[in-house]
Amino acid sequence: MELPRTAEVVIVGGGVMGSSTAYHLAREGCDEVLLLERGQLFGTEATGKCAGGIRHQFGSEINVQLSKLSLPMLHQFEEELGQPIDLNLCGYLFLLTEHQDVEVFRRNVGMQRRLCVETEWLDPAEIADLIPMMSLDGVLGGTYNREDGLADPSSVVQGYVSGARKLGASLMTDVQVTDIMVSDGRVQGVVTDKGTVTTPVVVNAAGPWAGVVGEMAGLEIPVTPLRRQIVVTGPIPELPQGFPFVIDFAQSLYFHREGDGILTGMSNPDERSGFAQSVDSEWELVHLEAAAQRMPLLNQAGLASHWAGLYEVSPDAHPILGRVLDVEGFFCINGFSGHGFMHGPVCGLLLAEEILEGKAHTLDISCLYLDRFEGEKGIVEYHVV
Repeated sequence: MELPRTAEVVIVGGGVMGSSTAYHLAREGCDEVLLLERGQLFGTEATGKCAGGIRHQFGSEINVQLSKLSLPMLHQFEEELGQPIDLNLCGYLFLLTEHQDVEVFRRNVGMQRRLCVETEWLDPAEIADLIPMMSLDGVLGGTYNREDGLADPSSVVQGYVSGARKLGASLMTDVQVTDIMVSDGRVQGVVTDKGTVTTPVVVNAAGPWAGVVGEMAGLEIPVTPLRRQIVVTGPIPELPQGFPFVIDFAQSLYFHREGDGILTGMSNPDERSGFAQSVDSEWELVHLEAAAQRMPLLNQAGLASHWAGLYEVSPDAHPILGRVLDVEGFFCINGFSGHGFMHGPVCGLLLAEEILEGKAHTLDISCLYLDRFEGEKGIVEYHVV
């Protein structure tokens, strides 16, 4: 496919955010949508390397509202786009071992229930009934939502890619954006290794590379790339089919069923910003020791696979979403801080509304604009793993 010379909108990045935005723009009648992905395949970077969790349990109202809108879109995904996504509502269970976390989570359960999200508070005995195969040493309580769960990130991306193409959008791989042309405070086009595209609108959907793309337009996008690692075990016969997504919150340690085994990850609090995606073997040993203490069944399981990927972290762990006031025609869909996959469906829709209608109407996202960092510090998302 030859690179078009003009487009109404150019999207930089082909993960869940870029592909969702392309689909929703095309669905809403935008005739010349062009998505550019530098890799050979769509959705193989941050999206393809994530754990696939989808949840309502957040510590800020805006993130809960995003989940309330986005998760039903995943429920309807196969019907709308004809693409199965392995949706599994196994539930999310947060284990709390610190008194401070208990206080905050109890308060946030109240907020979630006020927003009609039916999160439950569980005491240690109730948690033991739910996950009898896990050690609950130090667990003071927890929160559980049975409507949370998992979906397959790659399938979601492919569904949006196919859907956008059917609606007339152009989506290309192996195209590297090298510059963004800005004149008199307005976007004029993008420069790539395959040629130049004239456009009045550029969407930064570059995930962990959002800051790099922002610099091309003379903007500082405060997104920090941080390495995160995952291990998948071999079969664990004792693992029940209904095993939930379990998060040991204080340790940023999590588990969910993956095939006949367990997928587990643990965030390194000392990880330095950077784009390295090699597996840190020393941290993996720390992770696996902590995981086996919390879930002794792992001592019997072999290692099936492991990998590292990147979080795209914003200063307040909330997305940077919507128009950028300093450069007309430049839009962000960045900084989801490990929560992007689950919010990809609705955020693509919201950004399409921003671009085509001047303002998102499904949900007011003005609090997520880039310029919020110029004012006083706002609410910070607490439920970060």
